[in-house]
Amino acid sequence: MPFPTRREFIRTAALTGAGASIFPSILTHAKPADAKVRLGFIGVGERGRSHVAQALYRDDVEIPAICDIAADSIAKTNALIQKAGRKLPEAYSNGNEAFLQMLKRDDLDGVVIATPWEWHVPMAVATMKAGKYAAVEVSATVTLQESWDLVNTSEKTGMPCMILENVCYRRDVLAVLNMVRQGLFGEMTYAHCGYQHDLREVKFNNGKQTYGGGVEFGEKAYSEARWRTQHSVDRNGDLYPTHGLGPVAHWLNINRGNQFVRLTSMATKSRGLHKYVVDKGGADHPNAKVNFKLGDVVTTMIECANGENIMIIHDTNSPRPYSLGFRAQGTEGIWMDDNDMIYLEGKSPKAHTWEPFAPYQDKYDHPLWKRHAQTAEKAGHGGIDFFVLRGFIEAVKAKGPVPIDVYDAAAWSAISPLSEKSIAGGSKPIDIPDFTRGKWKSNKPIFGLTDNF
Repeated sequence: MPFPTRREFIRTAALTGAGASIFPSILTHAKPADAKVRLGFIGVGERGRSHVAQALYRDDVEIPAICDIAADSIAKTNALIQKAGRKLPEAYSNGNEAFLQMLKRDDLDGVVIATPWEWHVPMAVATMKAGKYAAVEVSATVTLQESWDLVNTSEKTGMPCMILENVCYRRDVLAVLNMVRQGLFGEMTYAHCGYQHDLREVKFNNGKQTYGGGVEFGEKAYSEARWRTQHSVDRNGDLYPTHGLGPVAHWLNINRGNQFVRLTSMATKSRGLHKYVVDKGGADHPNAKVNFKLGDVVTTMIECANGENIMIIHDTNSPRPYSLGFRAQGTEGIWMDDNDMIYLEGKSPKAHTWEPFAPYQDKYDHPLWKRHAQTAEKAGHGGIDFFVLRGFIEAVKAKGPVPIDVYDAAAWSAISPLSEKSIAGGSKPIDIPDFTRGKWKSNKPIFGLTDNF
């Protein structure tokens, strides 16, 4: 069953009074160290179940409720929970308003949202209005107004909202953050990042398997291809900026002493998705007639308040190896992800010559990885899924701020609609709103300061 339209959601919310009352902030007293954190999950498909699996490794987490409108997702999640020897949660799957019913429970401290992008904000807003911590998958928002909706709701209710950007916890990325904070690169001047990932088998399948096997999308497809591909039909911009931009934002203290100011974006012609359909399904397949709006490569440049520039590349429609294309550059050196190489002036053995990054990663390994590396091995995406959910759980347990907060969610995700606007206007510069309303000037960094989160 497909997710309802936004209009259907608004009508349902109005009829049920969802989120009508504003709960006061509960950020007062932390739970005892041995207390259980009670999590609910909205969306338990492929991504949502991976979060459930991580939660099941923890003795301090209970799962009273799950929600998904797909029966097979509920069944697979229940099997996972049962295999772990845990009590089966109450499942909410009866119609489009099911998640609203789940949010009425008083035995949930936090809610993890892993649904199609257009549902992230409605669900996160309803979660915060119900007095619960919200954790939302990437990207957090689709439109600029949605970024403001997240911020305004969090500020009004006093409830935190965390964007689950797992790449912020990548081991090499955190080692670089450690080095940036210790001044190894000198003064930061430039960063490069992106999402360069061949998603053609994610955007199309045969309606039976999660990846590939056919060229269907929408109602005839399965899993992400049911909803994600339509964004490539309708939109031309950086549709998925946060995997690269999140780590870079921490390197440059965005929202905490620094700020995005403006961006300029441009897109290449669109060829990759059409070619894939023709190559795999034939020129006569109905989807060969679809006009995919998304350019094969979208490039965005961001200017920061402290004088740094950031380049972001979005490249998901072409045959290519995976890379987030990280580059950290300052007045005294540079690190590049693709080569896994580094050069530090006055420290590297030979002038103008790269050296391997591995010894530096060992030397400047972040305290989080030093403490939790063995446990993180159980997690997906090289261990980073462990850290991002852990950060949320620890914040809920402490009833304190989340390590990647609502201002990060709003600013990082807003790059998508703003890049669309720039491209539609002939690559004109677009101002990036200050979602902190000036608080960035005095806010201090909180992410990755210790071995906690």
